[in-house]
Amino acid sequence: MNKIGGFFKDLNKNKVLLLMALPATIWFLFFSYLPMAGMVIAFKEYRYSRHGFWASIVDSKWVGWQNFKFLFSTNDAYIITRNTLLYNIFFIILGLVLSVAMAIILAEIANKKLAKVYQTGMFLPYFLSWVIVGYFVFSFLSFDKGMVNHIASWFGINPIQWYADKTYWPIIIVVVFLWKSVGYSSVVYLAAIMGIDKSLYEAAMIDGANKWQQIRNITIPMLKPLMTILTLLAIGRIFYADFGLFYQVTRDSGTLYSVTNVIDTYVYRGLKSTGEIGMSTAAGLYQSVIGFALVMISNYVVRKFDKDNALF
Repeated sequence: MNKIGGFFKDLNKNKVLLLMALPATIWFLFFSYLPMAGMVIAFKEYRYSRHGFWASIVDSKWVGWQNFKFLFSTNDAYIITRNTLLYNIFFIILGLVLSVAMAIILAEIANKKLAKVYQTGMFLPYFLSWVIVGYFVFSFLSFDKGMVNHIASWFGINPIQWYADKTYWPIIIVVVFLWKSVGYSSVVYLAAIMGIDKSLYEAAMIDGANKWQQIRNITIPMLKPLMTILTLLAIGRIFYADFGLFYQVTRDSGTLYSVTNVIDTYVYRGLKSTGEIGMSTAAGLYQSVIGFALVMISNYVVRKFDKDNALF
């Protein structure tokens, strides 16, 4: 009884905080936890019937691991896994470095009004859809009317068939992703920098530390816990690819598949051509399980070196 009474006492004590967290809790319950029951589709030959979604799941035939063979039994399995992993590794590393660097630069700008202008300009691309970004890229790389080929012609350089030449696309994809995402990520680190106790910098200046020494010995160590947590969360989605980036920006060009085909686009094309919902569910389950395992392993490694910066 004492435990029950203590439980209700804690509820009453934290009722304001719990009410604030209630909308997010409901959202996660309906859109993240309840749909997990649908994972059973990955092991079934799902066929929709007039009796409804859940009845269709019950009536569909069990096929075991058959749906997972869709990902691993083709010649493309290695390519899509390689592309997904390598791109995400570059996104995580370069995104972390550039986001922290941009946040530090913005924090060091003396004119705060000008800093707000720069921050807004960097943040704006995040709100653009990949469809719009894809058209922006096309306006630069179009063979006959693209700005890049048009400028190159001034210098006597032959135009390049950008959407038929896979040579440059790994760099293009990384640059476009960073252009769109770094501004948003830097805001998170900028907020953390604004929360650092200013007396630390004042004490460092009294001791004769210059700006670089202050950044190296105060700013970066204070950002280290946030950098670690965000990196661990990013590792959890290392087997997921941004569908819009790899489908819209590349204009689904078949000649670029060897360097732009990732798990998400491969599953989408397979689902569009075969209509097998079970295969796409199997791919999503595979990505989630691998991502969960990587987060647990990465968190274990972090705990070995710095327990305070681990997720749990």
